[in-house]
Amino acid sequence: MARFNTQLVHGANVEDNATGAVNPPIYNSSTFAFASVDDAPRWDYARSGNPTREFLEGQIAQLEHGVRGFAFASGLAAIHAALSLFEPGDRIVVGNNIYGGTYSQIHEYFDRWGLRFEAVDTQDPAKVEEALQGDGVPAKALYFETLTNPLLQVNDVHALAEIAHRYGAVVIVDNTFVTPYLQQPLDLGADVVLHSATKYLAGHSDVVAGLAVAGNDELAQRLYFAQNRLGGVLPPAESDAVRRGLQTLALRLDRQQDNARRVAEFLDENPLVASVRYPGLGDAAEQRLLEKGLHGAGGVLSFEVVPGVNPSVILNHLQVFRLAVSLGAVESLAELPCRMTHFEIPREERLKVGITDELIRLAIGIEDAEDLIEDLQQAFELSGEQFVQSASGADEVSPRQSRTPALQ
Repeated sequence: MARFNTQLVHGANVEDNATGAVNPPIYNSSTFAFASVDDAPRWDYARSGNPTREFLEGQIAQLEHGVRGFAFASGLAAIHAALSLFEPGDRIVVGNNIYGGTYSQIHEYFDRWGLRFEAVDTQDPAKVEEALQGDGVPAKALYFETLTNPLLQVNDVHALAEIAHRYGAVVIVDNTFVTPYLQQPLDLGADVVLHSATKYLAGHSDVVAGLAVAGNDELAQRLYFAQNRLGGVLPPAESDAVRRGLQTLALRLDRQQDNARRVAEFLDENPLVASVRYPGLGDAAEQRLLEKGLHGAGGVLSFEVVPGVNPSVILNHLQVFRLAVSLGAVESLAELPCRMTHFEIPREERLKVGITDELIRLAIGIEDAEDLIEDLQQAFELSGEQFVQSASGADEVSPRQSRTPALQ
């Protein structure tokens, strides 16, 4: 059986043509001809199936060690399909630190359809178990992110899945920040894995896509029904763009992780930074990650500036980093979660979980690490000048808080 990097390049052949083409064809056809009225063709209408999309779906299932994959028009469409598996009155336990778009979909859409959601700190197994058990009516599902967005807390998929399965709950894991290169949650007990393929899998900020992988046939059938009947499928050209991006996933992520570690170390020594959240920071980081089933820390980090430093000044003066939402692409991006990716979450709820107004998130690309560090340095110098001016009337500037890696 081919190993992971070979699977990235070649995928799983869908046996759709005999031309000898090295790359699978892009089938821009909305419908497919029947041989006769009694025929039952493999493909009939593109919403139900398309050879180009099927190639990608087979590849992500192969990479995540699942039984079947599904490609959607966005990451939120994949999340919508997964949550649509449940019925009004069902209770779903969800991590309290999640992407703002997921929070919005839960509370502005699924709440109206009668699903009940209970947020819990997934870093606390006892609280997770209490929430899953409920008052005599166990939850139907547990939903969380492998690395939380934007605080980069590491969730222990194996431990959380064991707890959830004791109560018969389906375990749904958003693996976007990690990708199957660094962790395969189905092997650790998850039942459904989700990706915003817009991010690391496609990797070039040129396509919006979502993927889901089922760990068993029963869930696969239900996900296919949601995909086909809701209709949020990924078109052929976009499917091919994700396939093409996947071919270089390992190469890109290796570079992004190395850059992220160096940027995190720079930030960790900066006097204007109060705390750095990157699970790859620290002497024993690799061992701590392995204990939770991870083979790397990924390319995203976040940090808080000290009180009095305006994070907008830093962000507005970056020159190599692009001020933009999203992550996982070849270029480095910077954003302010409270105003950008997590604005849907009410401020009081954000503050409860630690998403402060001073928190900056960086998505590290494949540029030269020194250029990224120098870019941050010049932005810090400008913000530092403003900080000194604003603090000139004070007797002293408070020292920054002590910091520990985000693996607690």
